[in-house]
Amino acid sequence: MTVIDLEHLARAQQAIVEAGRELHAAGQVPATGGNFSVRLDDRYMAVTASGRHKGCLTPADIMVTDFAATPFGSSLKPSDEARLHGQLYEDNSFIGAILHTHSRAATVLSRLESSATLWLSGYELQKALEGVTTHEARVAIPIFDNTQDIAALAEAVRTRLADETCCAYLIRGHGLYTWARNMTACLRHVEALDFLFECELALRR
Repeated sequence: MTVIDLEHLARAQQAIVEAGRELHAAGQVPATGGNFSVRLDDRYMAVTASGRHKGCLTPADIMVTDFAATPFGSSLKPSDEARLHGQLYEDNSFIGAILHTHSRAATVLSRLESSATLWLSGYELQKALEGVTTHEARVAIPIFDNTQDIAALAEAVRTRLADETCCAYLIRGHGLYTWARNMTACLRHVEALDFLFECELALRR
């Protein structure tokens, strides 16, 4: 019988609710865009239910699924993209939180960059990303073509990230996925990356 740590779940739900308010206020998740999650253990995650406005989340909008995005103890429907969260948790035991946002900068830059990787280098703020210690580092942000075939996308991400060290990726015309050891670090990633994306757009103008 599966047992979920209810105190851990409550903390995860609260972290996701607070992230939703912060990111919506920052213009990162317009309309009902985006999805957020927190790892609960080595099989389950707390994740936003489909179609919820991220600026108006309550704990009731945060459901539990396994990493295959199968609901546990809930009649709510997870986002189709919940499988992308589960794939990252399956493959990386250090990941504690994942945020998917739809900022204007991430969306536009993902369409402007024609290659399969956006490279960031020379920016002091890139040191806000976990594992980056110098502005001289070359930070890879893989880019994947948008598709409604989420299972295929999850496998494409798994295959590529097995050979690359990164803390985020972009989906063309869609948005950003980033992850970290906890929600605080993950929110820092979103803020830093969006600043860096804005800088890249300014340079390209």
